[in-house]
Amino acid sequence: MGRLSALFDPETVAVVGATDREGAVGRAILENLRDGFDGEVVPVNPSRETVLGLECYEDATSAPPIDLAVVVVPPDIVIEAIRDVADAGTENVVVITAGFSETGGEGAERERRLREIAAERNLNVVGPNSLGIMATANGMNATFGPEDAREGSISFMSQSGAFITAVLDWANEQGIGFRDVVSLGNKTVLDETDFVREWGSDPNTDVVIGYLEDIDDGQDFLEAAREVTADTPIVLVKSGRTDAGAQAASSHTGAIAGSERAYEAGLEQAGVLRARSVQELFDSARALAGLPEPESDGVAVVTNAGGPGVLTTDAVGDSTLEMADFADGTFDRLAAAMPDEANVYNPIDAIGDADVERFGEALEIALEDPNVGSAVVVAAPTAVLSYDELAETVIEKLETHDTPVVTCLMGGERARDAEERLRESGIPNYFDPSRAVSGLDALARFRDIRERTIDEPATFDVDRERAREILARTKRRDDNRLGVESMDLLEAYGIPTPQGEIVDDPDRAREVAESIEGDVVMKIVSPDISHKSDIGGVRVGVSDADVADTYEDVVSRARNYQPDATIVGVQIQELLDLEASTETIVGMNRDPQFGPLVLFGLGGIFVEILEDTSVRVAPIGEGEAREMVDEIQAAPLLRGARGREPADVDGVVETIQRLSQLVTDFPSILELDINPLVAGPDGVQAIDLRLTVDPDDLDTTDP
Repeated sequence: MGRLSALFDPETVAVVGATDREGAVGRAILENLRDGFDGEVVPVNPSRETVLGLECYEDATSAPPIDLAVVVVPPDIVIEAIRDVADAGTENVVVITAGFSETGGEGAERERRLREIAAERNLNVVGPNSLGIMATANGMNATFGPEDAREGSISFMSQSGAFITAVLDWANEQGIGFRDVVSLGNKTVLDETDFVREWGSDPNTDVVIGYLEDIDDGQDFLEAAREVTADTPIVLVKSGRTDAGAQAASSHTGAIAGSERAYEAGLEQAGVLRARSVQELFDSARALAGLPEPESDGVAVVTNAGGPGVLTTDAVGDSTLEMADFADGTFDRLAAAMPDEANVYNPIDAIGDADVERFGEALEIALEDPNVGSAVVVAAPTAVLSYDELAETVIEKLETHDTPVVTCLMGGERARDAEERLRESGIPNYFDPSRAVSGLDALARFRDIRERTIDEPATFDVDRERAREILARTKRRDDNRLGVESMDLLEAYGIPTPQGEIVDDPDRAREVAESIEGDVVMKIVSPDISHKSDIGGVRVGVSDADVADTYEDVVSRARNYQPDATIVGVQIQELLDLEASTETIVGMNRDPQFGPLVLFGLGGIFVEILEDTSVRVAPIGEGEAREMVDEIQAAPLLRGARGREPADVDGVVETIQRLSQLVTDFPSILELDINPLVAGPDGVQAIDLRLTVDPDDLDTTDP
């Protein structure tokens, strides 16, 4: 058990602010505890001698030793109450009271003081603005909700107290049980990461689920979740999508990789299964809490109804699973066991007059097939089929083969007793075949999470001091943007760049061009002009004789396009053979929660149009960098599609890793684009660069 075990297993719980006044929250919490908690309940209120028949104490220091204090006093005396329980030696506190940061400046100040005293006294504080917590193992309902939770092995956290009350009402009706339940409230001290760690170390929690609107520290959460999901699945509904991460983004990466992309990438890397709805959340949790992992993705479907069988097949096609391809011996056995009218291919249709014995025999044969990793039993009610007996048969087959089986016993009241019996054996029953498949899909996805390996990020030999000097140029500029004039930043981190130089007069332009073999590329250099090619600010294949005139032309076009733009100069650059190459983009946007979000995709002029990109939270290792390359739709171009010579994919993968190291080393880099990164058979070259830097952060956090 973890450091919060006493929070859920106290011997004595005090309700600070307990009252017998009808309709009061302090009364509701006291009643819930009094009626179910195995331990001692202690009311604390200086205005009462007894509350609901229990001896009441003036303050926590005069009460018996308190393991958990539930604070439900007016907001202006919460801090005083917490000091009192801390003085009494209590380390675990739940603050029900609202009126903190959610109410404005005065409340935010109150919350700051709460955080300070918690740190000073080493308190574990849930809330404030919390519904409370539950622990079913000891009957503790320290909430003001109307429902007690059933006992089970699912631990549940929510940022919304109302969500908890609604879910418990529904879950009790569905027979779904919980281990611990936490209303996170404002998360002033304890947050989602703390409970992920706690429940990950709890042998009695089989699944962690949650409803979250945000994650306070994405990097910390990612680290904790990766550790926990090695053994315990985490399933989350994440709401509250926001454009905050993309607001005022000046780079392509910033525009594409907003906060929602960060959550998608971060949760995926953390091994968290993300549910799209509350229904999917619990469909996944039920399967994960009671069933073994499938050994393969092949699904067998056994049914007595053709239509539902087809629906189940469609659902498998929409998932990460596949319909099992039966071995020849399986077809022979099914043909011998089933009527002539039956379908012995997958899905197995035992036809409408199938009884329990025929269902059981078909399921037995399917589970013995080496290509079957899981099975769905889909049954429509008939006069010859007993759901109760079918449930017993399914339980027997699962126990014999240790292969996950879910059921879809379609119907209403006649399925209830069978459903209850299946639930007792850890087998979820779903009315909708697609939900049954969703449960199996969660099992397979979690199996893949457990089996995957995460490479440690490589540490390349780089010139950090040179990089720092380049980033510090923003201190001497009117804004915090850097462009191609800072290409040596990439060189400091070992990212290849073409031969070239930025010049500020036509004569020097000619000299640089003559030092480069062949024709050159010329580009206007301005932090204020993003789309250089749109204004004629890029010229390709310029001969030495035309360099001076081209210099004057691109500068003139830039000034006409944007008179107030800062013109740094013109870049003279080696001309690369792009015919056999692919233009890609490697970039980074710093997300408020998860930190550096690295992006890779098809680059050049297509990046914003096609948005063919993949993202990861840095730092990343070689395996994740290679996955980023493989995930984009244009990956075949890099691999050598339609006779093209393959690009240096290893060079692309290394560049992604080097960029990951750069933006991890320097938190002051807010946004960065290498676009394009030209990937050809002979290697990669970074052609253009844009980045935004926080010069103040450069002083305080960077190495």
